[in-house]
Amino acid sequence: MIKWLLLIAIGYFFYRWLKLQKQAKENVNNPSKPMSDKALDSEPVVQCQSCQVHLPRSEAQIYDSRFYCSQEHLKSMDEQGWLGNAHWRLSPNQDDRPEEVRPDLVVIHHISLPPGEFKSGEATQYVVDFFQNKLNPNEHPYFAQIADQKVSSHFLISRSGELFQFVSIQKKAWHAGVSFFKGREKCNDFSIGIELEGDGDTQFEQAQYETLANLVRELAVRYQHLQFAGHSDIAPTRKTDPGIFFDWKRFQNDAGISSDRLPYGIAKR
Repeated sequence: MIKWLLLIAIGYFFYRWLKLQKQAKENVNNPSKPMSDKALDSEPVVQCQSCQVHLPRSEAQIYDSRFYCSQEHLKSMDEQGWLGNAHWRLSPNQDDRPEEVRPDLVVIHHISLPPGEFKSGEATQYVVDFFQNKLNPNEHPYFAQIADQKVSSHFLISRSGELFQFVSIQKKAWHAGVSFFKGREKCNDFSIGIELEGDGDTQFEQAQYETLANLVRELAVRYQHLQFAGHSDIAPTRKTDPGIFFDWKRFQNDAGISSDRLPYGIAKR
């Protein structure tokens, strides 16, 4: 691998040297057009976050201060379990999955901080802060009530469809709590948690469904046998999310999920 990277780097700098020689020759033939500073300086080389290939910065796709060699890699999951077109906000609330356990369940939630006030411009950041244990308990009375909670989710989809990731899908996020799925308990061990910004009294936005469908399709590339449930399905005595305003049928159609992947059906609940 190192050998190939060295060959790529040598080839790139040889190409830049030839380009500079050509520019110098043109300047000799045309003295009125001096060599630019850009031509004198080598262009910075960056590394694709997904495949680690090196490329000129001007040719890279940039997202959230990361570099990608193509749109395909930007939109895909890397080998560490992080999605390129999500905002990465690492949560300390995570741990390893049990040995040899791979996710086979996606749990859909809703969240609003403060409750019901997700239309505020700061609401999404409050959720981000909550999952990173940075929520200021003095900013709202409700925040003082949850200040000691340590929770997280793999993903959050804001009202505008913006996607955040807090935990690698290879790791266990703390989103399900006491839960059961088809005779198995501790759903965090084998599930991926997706939070939709909203509450049980409001329709979700079209942009959220679109982002959710794209995310699920990408997850299915890595895990072909995923099933899908709401938090209320796996913790019915404690939780009601994503709630009656989550359209399971629309979700199924948008994401292209077969009925056998929805063990609780598509009725609103």
